[in-house]
Amino acid sequence: MQTQKSAVFIDMAALSDACLAQQTLAGDQRAFEVMVRRYSTPLFNFICHVLGDYDQACDVLQQVFTRFFTSLPKLGTGEPFKPWLFQVARNCCIDELRRRRRYAIQFSQLELENDENDISFLNEIPDTSPLPEELAERHDLQQVLRQAIDSLPPKFRDVVMLRYTSQLSFAEIGHTLNMPEATAKTYFHRAKVLLRNLLSDQMQMAYAS
Repeated sequence: MQTQKSAVFIDMAALSDACLAQQTLAGDQRAFEVMVRRYSTPLFNFICHVLGDYDQACDVLQQVFTRFFTSLPKLGTGEPFKPWLFQVARNCCIDELRRRRRYAIQFSQLELENDENDISFLNEIPDTSPLPEELAERHDLQQVLRQAIDSLPPKFRDVVMLRYTSQLSFAEIGHTLNMPEATAKTYFHRAKVLLRNLLSDQMQMAYAS
């Protein structure tokens, strides 16, 4: 029985969002479960990075999928759901942060940018002495990264967060943030310049201390 159930999920996992949505609207609960499995991890990573709290991230993730299920009849099946889901997740996070009366984005890890021939800003930090790896042994580089990202203008910070924590394409980021794809890409590259400068300054200050 378990093998049969797993085989059903494997077959359904190959279906598009549109097909799964149609089956969900037709009453097939398994189709919705497949979409939940498909997006749970990237959504949770995004939410957890924004809120910096595991338990609250679990609650918000549940809110997002509840809203997704109830909104599905109105969404239709012609548009991709991924940008919509991240937009809802972002709005839910903002609501949660407003309830806390603060806005603090925490990152546990900032992944390197490799596709589209785009070198990570971490690799573009000026080559000073000591090396960044050596400096990281004396100071908490992750804390420096968090502070640098937190200091970005909100419009840049949102793009960087969606790009690095959830691996959204620039088209998906634009859809999520209601901006043209070209604008999302421009914000990202401007943010990288700011981050390089901030990281370089902060690391030099740490070394001088």
